[in-house]
Amino acid sequence: MSTTFPGAPKVLKGAIIGVDIFNPIASIVVFQYNPDTLSRSLEPKFADQGGDRTEALRLAGPPVETIDAEIAIDAIDQLERNEGPGPSQGIHPQLAALEMLIYPKSALTIANTVLLAIGTMEVIPPVAPLTLFIYGAKRVLPVKVTRLSVTEEAHDQALNPIRARAQVGMRVLSTADLSVTHPGYALFLAHQVVKEALAVVGSVGNLDAVAGGSVNLF
Repeated sequence: MSTTFPGAPKVLKGAIIGVDIFNPIASIVVFQYNPDTLSRSLEPKFADQGGDRTEALRLAGPPVETIDAEIAIDAIDQLERNEGPGPSQGIHPQLAALEMLIYPKSALTIANTVLLAIGTMEVIPPVAPLTLFIYGAKRVLPVKVTRLSVTEEAHDQALNPIRARAQVGMRVLSTADLSVTHPGYALFLAHQVVKEALAVVGSVGNLDAVAGGSVNLF
């Protein structure tokens, strides 16, 4: 959460960003308040589906990771200062930016409608933008939004939402999901390298904490 205490350290803002070269600012959601909690689930992918005991510990790829976060959005500051879109639109723009992560582009929908009308058998398949979940320098992940639930908690006289909570479910896209040439492939690989380095630091610290650092496991 944000704070107005004058001595408080500056807090980095998390964000969900849809990278779209045709409309680069349409899907940028910088968290007004960072989520208080972040739920992550990792399901390992083992290669022992055939029952071969020699393959029991062989991994088939990175784990399937899912992330659930609750994002709070309000227009209180804008309403108090009577600035920005808040007084006239509430938080419609912020909600729209979040929802556009899972909408096909209207221009593509129109183009496909025209192609079908003139008898074209093949249409252009819609592709979601490369979506990045950014939560600090050590966590920049390619994801796809799998679930989005919005609860509007307050509205103004024109029924514009002015306070809402969005539940966002995401699945991390790993090197098993993306081609080598996809930019998300390199992003995930960089994330894994950072995680491996952090694991080494944590393991060394744990060994030092056991028996005053003089312990032999083998």
